[in-house]
Amino acid sequence: MTTTPSASIKVGIVGATGYTGVELLRLLAQHPHAEVKAVTSRQESGRCVSDMFPSLRGHLKIAFTSPDDARLDECDVVFFATPHGVAMNEARQLLDKGVKVIDLAADFRLQNLDAFRHWYKQDHACPDVLHEAVYGLVELNREQIRHARVVGNPGCYPVTVITGLLPLLEKNLIDTQHIIADCKSGVSGAGRNATQSLLFAEVSDSFKAYGVSGHRHHPEITEKLTAIAGADIGLTFVPHLVPMVRGMFSTIYARIRPEAMDQDFQAVFEERYKDEPFIDVLPAGSLPETRFVRGSNYVRLAVQRPGNGDQLIILVTQDNLVKGAAGQAVQNMNLMFGLDETAGLTQLALIP
Repeated sequence: MTTTPSASIKVGIVGATGYTGVELLRLLAQHPHAEVKAVTSRQESGRCVSDMFPSLRGHLKIAFTSPDDARLDECDVVFFATPHGVAMNEARQLLDKGVKVIDLAADFRLQNLDAFRHWYKQDHACPDVLHEAVYGLVELNREQIRHARVVGNPGCYPVTVITGLLPLLEKNLIDTQHIIADCKSGVSGAGRNATQSLLFAEVSDSFKAYGVSGHRHHPEITEKLTAIAGADIGLTFVPHLVPMVRGMFSTIYARIRPEAMDQDFQAVFEERYKDEPFIDVLPAGSLPETRFVRGSNYVRLAVQRPGNGDQLIILVTQDNLVKGAAGQAVQNMNLMFGLDETAGLTQLALIP
């Protein structure tokens, strides 16, 4: 059941000068029940947001404010589109004021403190808040998100891998020890940084793997998959950088259990996701493309079983900045405030 608030949800955004931040602004500027009240940036304090992002001209009339001067405690919800480590140092103060928190970084994704320390090179500042935080993958934790005060938005790669495996692990249909996730992301997934490896001349006309020996999304994925399966997960995860601005394509390989060889896997996925507004299971034999989801909050996926053998291939696409980041965060906000979860998120994909 959803409700419509009598007044707009007052929203604050910390760190809105990056790609996920401006994507949040784009979505919230068109949201029927949200009003952006504070946008923080030390470097850009006083500058009109639409001067930095002219795409927002006529839709958002607000200036950046220094974090020290922003009245975030007067907001209903604050999004953190910041580097890892910022939200966990500010969350408790906001929660004490009755403000809900949605973090788009990693501060509230991993429940394992040792894993967090290893991958993010810092101790967690508020383990008690982490303990109550809900992992913000709606298709996995919808009911918990409705009642959450603090949500850890998933990483972009984990969204594709978890949604691609969720129906299979819930029904114990695949070998959990030999899963391969071969994943590709557009350059915007690396953030809006002046980094040599992300320059046009470095990225264009090339294709490369990275993080092969270890990537911080690996423990996030395995922690959630282990909880779903109720068993240890053996996952090989290899991310790649594709010379395109936005988009993500994950190809997942899994071995079918001998006792599940007679399953109709197309039907398994269609049944699991039939009521999910943003998960689109394509017809049998289809192949998704990143352009099918560009600019939208959709995950579009397909299931293949070559030669009707024991190898299952799941192909998953999303826009890494929308369903993989800002759109997922807005979907979480909608649930946390009793709204229709699709509010402000019905944009269609852009073709070409």
